[in-house]
Amino acid sequence: MGILSKIFSLLRGTATEAGQAIVDRNATTILDQEIRDAQTASGQSKQALTKLMADQKIATDKLNEKNAKRNEYEGYVAKLIAQGNQDLARETAGKVATLEGEIAADQSALTNLKNTVDKLHATIRTADTRIESLQQQINQVKSTESVLKAQASIASSYSGQNTKLRTALDSLDRIKQRQLEQSAQIDAANALEHESGESDLSAKLAAAGMLPGATSADAVMARVQATLSPIPLAAVTQQKDPAAALNAPATGVRSDS
Repeated sequence: MGILSKIFSLLRGTATEAGQAIVDRNATTILDQEIRDAQTASGQSKQALTKLMADQKIATDKLNEKNAKRNEYEGYVAKLIAQGNQDLARETAGKVATLEGEIAADQSALTNLKNTVDKLHATIRTADTRIESLQQQINQVKSTESVLKAQASIASSYSGQNTKLRTALDSLDRIKQRQLEQSAQIDAANALEHESGESDLSAKLAAAGMLPGATSADAVMARVQATLSPIPLAAVTQQKDPAAALNAPATGVRSDS
């Protein structure tokens, strides 16, 4: 029994939550309908008030007529008494008394009717004020809801734009980095080419003995020859022709014969 009770409570709670969710999703629509219902009720109350005010006017007119009749008959009573016609004066006084009774009753009814009209008029005025205030609040809620939807749409669009912008910026950064790397490679290649050209030129200038501290092959040969003793011409000839050197007499050797 306890389980069934809990299940029933669960079903009721679920139904309540579902109903509340429906109400929340359609709150403005429900409020609009309630406003229309209140305006309809106010219109009906105004119609009833109009009828009561008409009845009040009719009752007031009748009361005024009876007061006029009473005053008229009172004048007759005074004249009849002055003439000494007591019987007719008494009869006329009876009519005045009847009118005064009716006037008192009509006055009481008219007072009650006037109070009802005043209360209904105040109620309608209060209801109209509340309806107007509620209508303004509903319009404000609708405007706020529209603004929130617009802001949500803008935020969503802005978020998407930010994602696209971030992607574009990342791509741009990668392109810039690649360009920097390519530029560095080109600069390095140019530097290597320049250094290679300068090395070739420096080597040629050094070989020609143009650079400070550079020594050419001819300069080395001249320096070495300058350090050697002068070589006799015969020695040079012998070095050039070894056979002739063997047949020729030795220079500077004295003969014993």
